[in-house]
Amino acid sequence: MYLPAYFEENRPESLQRLMADHPLGTLVTQGPNGLDANHVPFIFDAGQGAHGILRAHVSRANPVWQEVADGAEVLVIFQGPTGYISPNFYPSKHEAHKQVPTYNYLVVHAHGRIAIRDDEAFVRGFVARLTRKMEAGETVPWKMGDAPADYIETMLQAIVGIEIEVTRLVGKAKLSQNKAAADRLGAVEGVRQRHTEAATALADAMFNAPPPIENTP
Repeated sequence: MYLPAYFEENRPESLQRLMADHPLGTLVTQGPNGLDANHVPFIFDAGQGAHGILRAHVSRANPVWQEVADGAEVLVIFQGPTGYISPNFYPSKHEAHKQVPTYNYLVVHAHGRIAIRDDEAFVRGFVARLTRKMEAGETVPWKMGDAPADYIETMLQAIVGIEIEVTRLVGKAKLSQNKAAADRLGAVEGVRQRHTEAATALADAMFNAPPPIENTP
């Protein structure tokens, strides 16, 4: 990933927060048919391994768990808020007309080694934890015990667990830090005026980003 210094995000708490808030990761693997990408929700455990552990599950019908070798290097990409930035947002554009469009975003690349966990205890425990996390905001949270035990057993047999020992986390926060202060604040306000939840999240991230770097090309 191209990573200019002014867009680098290496604070562990920020990287972990993005993964927790946006748990749907893109798992990129290399198999006999070349590169493959699967989109699955992950839980990150920062307390295990040197750099943490990512856990997820895939359908047993998905060939990825058979095509990727245990211990193979994989990449999981997590994407946070994104949005288009119009040149019209920048005050300097209206003076010198020397601005161009761009796109802002936050991403985390989690590099690691994968292990296939095709055992009922792992899968059951993971699904229970994932369910508790995803249902936490519901008025009446669903739990596995709400469904018949034999039905849950059948569903668990249809999935396979995966575990990724993270070897490094690489974060990028492209949030207009390379713009002058007035232009960055103009971009924040321009995004905020879209009045959507996603736009608000991006505007907040832009506003809270490190101070702008003056005169950066």
